[in-house]
Amino acid sequence: QVQLVESGGGLVQAGGSLRLSCAASGRTFSRYAMGWFRQAPGKEREFVAAISWSGGSTYYAGSVKGRFTISRVNAKNTVYLQMNNLKPEDTAVYYCAAAQKPFYTDLEYDYWGQGTQVTVSS
Repeated sequence: QVQLVESGGGLVQAGGSLRLSCAASGRTFSRYAMGWFRQAPGKEREFVAAISWSGGSTYYAGSVKGRFTISRVNAKNTVYLQMNNLKPEDTAVYYCAAAQKPFYTDLEYDYWGQGTQVTVSS
């Protein structure tokens, strides 16, 4: 069992930055790949980024590649999402999730956090 808690969301102007954190409970955090997803009002949840259990491999959605960076510190049971050059279309609730592999689809993830709101004003 893994419990996930996101933090770091907020209101930022376009072009600004935020860093999201996802703290995991349990000793098995390092065995899981981690992903970030987001859901904007009226839209389906979409993949943002994922990272392998070791941190050696990372994956990004085309819309955020070059602007967002996913990373993890297994000793701290934490995964991060550094978001730079934010755009109004990045506004959404952001969720972290844990899975056996760094999948692109949310159905493959076993554990989810409660989400944190990110709002980017123009």
